[in-house]
Amino acid sequence: MAKEKIQLEVNGKKFNLKVNPDELLVDVIRNDIGLTGTKVGCREGECGACSVILNGKVIPSCLVPVMKADGGKILTIEGLEKEGELHPLQKAFVQKGAIQCGFCTPGMLLSAKNLLDQNANPTLEEIKIAISGVLCRCTGYQKIIEAIRTASEIIRNQRV
Repeated sequence: MAKEKIQLEVNGKKFNLKVNPDELLVDVIRNDIGLTGTKVGCREGECGACSVILNGKVIPSCLVPVMKADGGKILTIEGLEKEGELHPLQKAFVQKGAIQCGFCTPGMLLSAKNLLDQNANPTLEEIKIAISGVLCRCTGYQKIIEAIRTASEIIRNQRV
């Protein structure tokens, strides 16, 4: 199969790539771009470990053919940290003990970031809905929810 040229903007950096048209976005992010924070879990779009933000929407990158992302803007877990400074969500996850094995963490953080970008003061129900696409087998979700609430307060205070 002939490779095709695509362009992706990942974490603010442009990439011109030659890819097999049938490749999945998760594999291109990990193998071609080298960002392994996006995890490969079920490859069925059920676990959320491969979640990234594509053009402002959280998506399971294991279900998206890379050609559908051509020209898109992607945020991965590596893009949350800026100039050596952790994002308030990352800090809150550490502070609240919301990170156990870490496998779901990238998907949880990106789902939470997408929520807080749209609504800096979400309700408990809105938080639960936002992270419902990411399965965690370690924390029981309570610490994750507490971390998102803490980050929400920090972000609201920064905007004032």
